[in-house]
Amino acid sequence: MPKLVDHEERRAHIVDALLRAAAATGLHAVTMRSVAVEAGVSVRLVQYYFDTKEQLLLAAMTRLAVRMGERVRDRARAAGPSPAPRDIVEAVLLEAVPTDEESRTFHLVYTEYAVLSVTDPALAGPSFLAAPNEMEDFLADRLTAAQRAGDTDPHLDARQEAVVLLAVSAGLGLSVLLGRRTAAEATAVLHYHLGRVFPGAAAA
Repeated sequence: MPKLVDHEERRAHIVDALLRAAAATGLHAVTMRSVAVEAGVSVRLVQYYFDTKEQLLLAAMTRLAVRMGERVRDRARAAGPSPAPRDIVEAVLLEAVPTDEESRTFHLVYTEYAVLSVTDPALAGPSFLAAPNEMEDFLADRLTAAQRAGDTDPHLDARQEAVVLLAVSAGLGLSVLLGRRTAAEATAVLHYHLGRVFPGAAAA
């Protein structure tokens, strides 16, 4: 009896191979052939699941986004069964700091993808473009909840502060990738700023 093929598992295997190749050589250098070599499969098989390199890249970004969401939820759960708004905001922002190999790969590939998408419309998919706006909305909601709980200034502009927090965390994450500061130093800066935003809530 022929062995049943798990197509989702194969797709995931190929996407993971792309991420490993991109982390090693840069996303710009990745080709369908290099992904096939990394995955230990034929180029024909890669093309069976992904017609173009752009489709493969979009699948990789979707996979990274899902994994990042899982890591944020893990961080929030670590704060207890009912995390405070600050705990959730901190969990989101700390994922912008590369602290291990997985998060380093995520930010390295995501940053290069963002740069490539500026000049390649095929990479600027709707889901990719919507992600920052969705994160901004989420943080603004958490900040509003913190205001209701008395954990931050009631006159704070939650929307504007969400924009600032995302910009700060993204900048710190890039500085770690570039070797300008350590992950511990970047984390300390985030904690410092969050202490000013949430003066009524202690860090978890």
